[in-house]
Amino acid sequence: MKFTNNIHLVQMKKMNCFFFLLILLSSCSTKEKPEIKEIEKEVKTESIKPEIKKEAQKEITEKPKPLKIYRDFSKLEKRFSTNSDSTYIINFWATWCKPCVEELPAFFEVEKKYRNQKIKLILISLDFKKQIDKKLKPFLEKRKITTEVVVLTDPDSNTWINKISRDWSGAIPATLMFNKDKKGFYEQSFTKKELEELLLTYLN
Repeated sequence: MKFTNNIHLVQMKKMNCFFFLLILLSSCSTKEKPEIKEIEKEVKTESIKPEIKKEAQKEITEKPKPLKIYRDFSKLEKRFSTNSDSTYIINFWATWCKPCVEELPAFFEVEKKYRNQKIKLILISLDFKKQIDKKLKPFLEKRKITTEVVVLTDPDSNTWINKISRDWSGAIPATLMFNKDKKGFYEQSFTKKELEELLLTYLN
């Protein structure tokens, strides 16, 4: 009888432990749920600032513009004057020109900063024909350049250089800046500060 009683006592203890564990687990789960809900609530209610969201969407949707090649300067010449309210920055450059490549970030930063003030940046590449596919296109793709880029391959440079500016020796980098009221040509490299200061004289 004592032996059977001991068995019953052991079984009772096991049952009590089992029920105790169940109660403990259920109480833990009920305590954790409100915390999880609070975290979910915080995540759902957290919002992205409209201006950041808009800028991010613009960067995602903005794609590189098709590369236009002009073999005849006369077809491009009309783009060097305007009757609109826009201010144009036309930069003459090439991938083989180290100072040209070094100053490009300054142009992109200024373009981005003043994009709401009707400025238009155009990069005119003077890369050789054989370099367009081998160097120019990979250069633009690697740097994800979305600014308008055109290529001028007209071999009669002695004629069209003077049409852009009589003061141009033909060296690059060189920049033409103009709007309907003012026009200037600059055979030099620019820092961001220099370019911005010059642009402000056209906008003010």
